[in-house]
Amino acid sequence: MKLTPERRLYGLGAVLLPALAICSRKFGSVGEPSFLLFLGVAGFAYLLAMREFFSTPKFPKRVIVVGVILAAMWHLFFLLQPPGTDDDIHRYVWDGRVQRLGYSPYNLIPSDLALAGLHTSETRMLNNPGVASPYPAGAQLFFRAVTAIHESVLALKVAFVLCDLAMVLVLLDVLRSSQQPAHWVLAYAWNPLLAIEVAGSGHIDIVGALLLLASVAALLRRWRALAAVAFGLAVAVKLLPMVLLPLYWKRVRLRDGALAAVVFGLLYVPFLNHGRIPFGSLGVYVQSFRFNGPGFAMLERVTTPQVAAGLAVLAGFLIAIWMRRRSAECSPEGFAWPMAASLLCAPVVYPWYLLWMLPFLRSASTVPILIWTVSIIPVYYVWHLRTVGGLWLVPGWIMLVEYGAVAMAGAMIGWHTAAEPQPKPFTAEDAKDAEVTKVVDVY
Repeated sequence: MKLTPERRLYGLGAVLLPALAICSRKFGSVGEPSFLLFLGVAGFAYLLAMREFFSTPKFPKRVIVVGVILAAMWHLFFLLQPPGTDDDIHRYVWDGRVQRLGYSPYNLIPSDLALAGLHTSETRMLNNPGVASPYPAGAQLFFRAVTAIHESVLALKVAFVLCDLAMVLVLLDVLRSSQQPAHWVLAYAWNPLLAIEVAGSGHIDIVGALLLLASVAALLRRWRALAAVAFGLAVAVKLLPMVLLPLYWKRVRLRDGALAAVVFGLLYVPFLNHGRIPFGSLGVYVQSFRFNGPGFAMLERVTTPQVAAGLAVLAGFLIAIWMRRRSAECSPEGFAWPMAASLLCAPVVYPWYLLWMLPFLRSASTVPILIWTVSIIPVYYVWHLRTVGGLWLVPGWIMLVEYGAVAMAGAMIGWHTAAEPQPKPFTAEDAKDAEVTKVVDVY
């Protein structure tokens, strides 16, 4: 008996649930072979589900409801697990805490012995304690707001999961406004990176991605001022989406852009240092931090790190300009590809950076990015290598698998597009024949 798409999707959800449940139980040993095995199973099941989404025009509403419930279940499994001992979320608690104590996280070095009294049991284990915070003002104020309610990694994880839930609701609104099938919300909710990096480790990227999607939702409704402000807030959480600026050209008014710039500037007012905007350890990040960035490594061989970082930003801008001319307004690929291009040339490419693109992966042209969200899974092996005394360095074979899969997917999409019959150019003779046909039809 041939299974219907609905039953196949239920079956894939039944695979994802136990696979991710086992991953959550092994979350304290991220990167170990057993963890990677079950995460790989989840990733493969996710890709099969995406095939169903592409091949089936519409799924019943009950399928979407069940799918969202399943996603909530495995998110809960990860939420109940403590994050890694040096996950970024411990830095978030520190940044929020010192703000509430009257200090600027851009001026304090957590490893400074004079600051030992400011630490708690959760902040003593933060990573890279020898540098100040690199996070923009929007992220800093979010840390302060959450830690004011409860100062703990759990409170921040709960806040991130609530943002994840809000993302589902906003995405459903975007799909309805753009007249796309509602089942694409599962393409977002079922991605294994979401459970690991939001409910598990807890990363601020989900807040910025939510604000960016809210900006898209506002654009669709022609709420241009709100769209501009939401975009400015997204950039204030992390700088990655700034490459999308060309997509807003002539889609928001000049005064809307000015309002967004004012809001962005006001966020930095509490952190001004003698009238100067602080950047924390952002310069150190560009100069010294390297992880899973082969594109940046090639650029760095011929130029300085600062110029290479500028070229990464430029790549995103150029793709955004190209997409602005070619794609429809608010098309998902128009938002996904500029950020992907910039990340492909970035000095650091952590798995959670791909969260920014998840809400926009619902067209054939974004399949290579979709593949990337799964092919990046082997990178977690580096976490295991570090625990056994290895270097914080992605092995070459892992990067070959990760980026080779993306390249192959891109080549297949390009070949398929080129193989499709192209429409014949409309010539002057065609216009003459059309006029003759029109006259004959009249008579």
